[in-house]
Amino acid sequence: MKYAWFIWSLAFLFIWLVLFILKKDFRKEMLLVSFSTMPLGLTEPLFVPEYWDPPTLFDLAQKTGFDIESLIFCFAIGGVSSILYNLVFERRSTRLCHIERSSGRHRWHWLVLFSPVILFVPLVIFTSLNHIYCGIIAMFFGAFATLFCRPDLKTKIWVGGLLFLVLYSIFFFSLMLALPNYVQHVWTLKNLSGILILNVPIEEFLFAFTFGMLWSSLYEHIAWKRGYKPQE
Repeated sequence: MKYAWFIWSLAFLFIWLVLFILKKDFRKEMLLVSFSTMPLGLTEPLFVPEYWDPPTLFDLAQKTGFDIESLIFCFAIGGVSSILYNLVFERRSTRLCHIERSSGRHRWHWLVLFSPVILFVPLVIFTSLNHIYCGIIAMFFGAFATLFCRPDLKTKIWVGGLLFLVLYSIFFFSLMLALPNYVQHVWTLKNLSGILILNVPIEEFLFAFTFGMLWSSLYEHIAWKRGYKPQE
């Protein structure tokens, strides 16, 4: 159990590495999004022990609130979730033309991109919500804000959320098969809703879905890209 969080993070990193090696067309996107997502691992003190308190390498989380596993995990899921939709539906990205970029919707481009952070910070400071709910709300709002700015990404946002939810659930249930009591030992269940799905807190599924929604569209939104089928 002591190394479960580390092994779980490495499992996601292994998937990242396999995709990076086999899918060279996605490498630039994966690297950009992964390195952009990795710093989110530094928010771990907001969640330990309020949300969970996992055993970590060198007991870093217990001593400092920070841990190595969170950086690995955020790096891996950022890159994987950003390409999952395009990978499943065999799509690629191309540059938006100048006319499309000149749409009035895009005058809110940067505001929309940073809307999850803009919402997350006051939720953390001014509410008593568990910080996992602050993150879920912020990501869901950010995904909807993206829909306003980039309605062409609608399908990718919703389906991308579902795809990452499925992948994340597979990993989580695999963890539960190996360590059936891990949730009870590690998650601070008294601070959460108490709703469990096959002994997994519903908050984990909400996190996965909203993360997948926002991150599936992140690269194309930041880089002014749109998806297309290679034969188009």
